[in-house]
Amino acid sequence: MPKSWKILLVALIGIIHLQISPGVAYNVLSYGARGDGKTDSTAAFLRTWKAACSSATPAAVSVPRGTFLVRSMSFTGPCRNRILFEISGTIVAPDNYNVIGNSQFWILFYKVSRLSIVGGTIDAKGSKFWSCRRRNTHCPAGARSIALQWCSNVVIRGLTSLNSQTIHIAINHSNNIKIQNVKITAPSGSPNTDGIHIESSRGVTITGSTIRTGDDCISIGPGSMNLWMEGIGCGPGHGISIGSLGNSLIEEGVQNVTVTNSVFTKTQNGVRVKSWARPGGSYARNLVFRNLIMRNVANPIIIDQKYCPSNSCPHESSGVRVSQVTYKNIKGTCSTQAAMTFRCSSSKPCFGIKLQDIKLTYVNTLKRPTLAYCENAGGSTTGSVFPRSCW
Repeated sequence: MPKSWKILLVALIGIIHLQISPGVAYNVLSYGARGDGKTDSTAAFLRTWKAACSSATPAAVSVPRGTFLVRSMSFTGPCRNRILFEISGTIVAPDNYNVIGNSQFWILFYKVSRLSIVGGTIDAKGSKFWSCRRRNTHCPAGARSIALQWCSNVVIRGLTSLNSQTIHIAINHSNNIKIQNVKITAPSGSPNTDGIHIESSRGVTITGSTIRTGDDCISIGPGSMNLWMEGIGCGPGHGISIGSLGNSLIEEGVQNVTVTNSVFTKTQNGVRVKSWARPGGSYARNLVFRNLIMRNVANPIIIDQKYCPSNSCPHESSGVRVSQVTYKNIKGTCSTQAAMTFRCSSSKPCFGIKLQDIKLTYVNTLKRPTLAYCENAGGSTTGSVFPRSCW
């Protein structure tokens, strides 16, 4: 190997080592935490974060093996250098759901950049909170398990999130976020337990992750763009959804979203775009859904601009413009006849819908046909498309 190449290789190794190896490690045990699952370690975690965030060299917050009980925590930046938040044990919420349920967040990272959250398990113990929500309305709003607010250059890798009260991982007003090899689990009947929610954020990549929840595996809200989702195992849950959009008159749109090489198993929906039937000026465009497998999915492909999860519906016409949507190489089975549904707005019809190499079969004992349903939608087909599209 030429000397110049050796110098370059050594330099690259040094950069990689710097990225994953912090200069100083701050262990939560040293700041008073106890891994017995009973002692409140909230203050100790915050003291550890303060020390690591103040470090002039790359630093780590180390959560060793054990079970650490914490209340709501806010880890605030900006920090002086790169931070590795390394979890080897388990972080749990208090048994009393009101302790974290009266705040919006359980674990919040606010205005932090150059952050890596690696490994471990967090368990919000949401079951009692869900029971309260089902029984009556006198319940707290509920907490999101991990939230990134106004953050940038963040990696979440190898994390397991269990039983969040509401959303497991929430990304808001953030950019350049990478989520890799995470496992998210909540029972299929748990309300509003979205796996990952993205809103007003750019450059979010989610790869190699398994998401089993009672709501959307991934939900994408207004103001989100340049998103890439690959290698997702979704189900049970409501699928991967863009929206709901059109909730307010003035709202940012969604664009440049790709979902690829993923599997949906017994979900309510596969890939979905949803908006409320009310006026507005939002949009969803440049969406690509490709190389997807549907296994007994109720609505594998759906655009629903008359979204109404309850009996209180606007009953107007959606002002959200849905355009340039590509569905390519999507195959498998559906648990209803409606393999493809394009229920679009009369005032803002969907256009530029491209279907290529689609094969979705309704599995049933009565041999009913597999159908495509279209309303105010148009586009083109390439290759073999089954069921036949409406255009």
